[in-house]
Amino acid sequence: MKARKVLFITQQIAPYVPDSEMAFLGRKVPQLVQDRGREIRTFMPKWGNINERRSQLHEVIRLSGMNLIIDETDHLLILKVASIPSARMQVYFIDNDDYFQRRLETYDPDGVEYPDNGERTIFFARGVLETVKKLRWVPDIVHCQGWMSCIAPFYIKTSYREEPSFRDSRIIFTPGSEPPTLPMTELFRSSLHFKGAPDEVIDQLPEQITMQDLYKLALRYSDGMMLTPSFQDPELIDYAKSLGLPIFGPVDVTDASQAQGIMDFFDGVWGEGKEEIDTSNF
Repeated sequence: MKARKVLFITQQIAPYVPDSEMAFLGRKVPQLVQDRGREIRTFMPKWGNINERRSQLHEVIRLSGMNLIIDETDHLLILKVASIPSARMQVYFIDNDDYFQRRLETYDPDGVEYPDNGERTIFFARGVLETVKKLRWVPDIVHCQGWMSCIAPFYIKTSYREEPSFRDSRIIFTPGSEPPTLPMTELFRSSLHFKGAPDEVIDQLPEQITMQDLYKLALRYSDGMMLTPSFQDPELIDYAKSLGLPIFGPVDVTDASQAQGIMDFFDGVWGEGKEEIDTSNF
């Protein structure tokens, strides 16, 4: 059985951000999938270092304007879009004045880590999922790439599990190699509570929630794991194995011979994904 529609939720896509392993992954894997006749949608944050004029971003009015409530505060969702002509690929950007406008990725211009990175992941995940709902698009596979995507698997399999867009979706998670290091705030924990998300799972997270804890949360609600060459975390890989997740990689997007292996992995996860998520031991 082939996965015909693939949603990519990623933190970086070349050429919109400086070159990095994750940026090339975010660019090349969607292009590879599309070039082989599959339908894709690709989302990333609209980081403040993205030049909108040079990259020819424009707002999608019909998909913008929704307020997402985080900690009883309304945060306006702004959706923008651009195209990579050489790849014939369209990219959607999740934007918001509080979380992304005039702000960089993990660190500010002085090298100080943003204390609300956790809340930014929540806004990004919910913004993508609500937009896909509006598009009435039904992905077979959702590939979440990097730390900014780590909340999406949890929400897809809980808060959005009955939504037609995600009811049958299978999830592949690719952790990033340089995640934030500060523990999440109490605001993050309270904001993580959302419709249908099991309170007991959130309450069982450690008092000092780290990105490693969130990577594990993402894997609990995923159906497969894809690795990048620089990812060096045996503990997390062993954790994925303990969950029985199929693992593919490391993926070298410059190696054309890996293309078929990537497609086979996507199709395998789609055909053999877990039907139910057992949260009793989380």
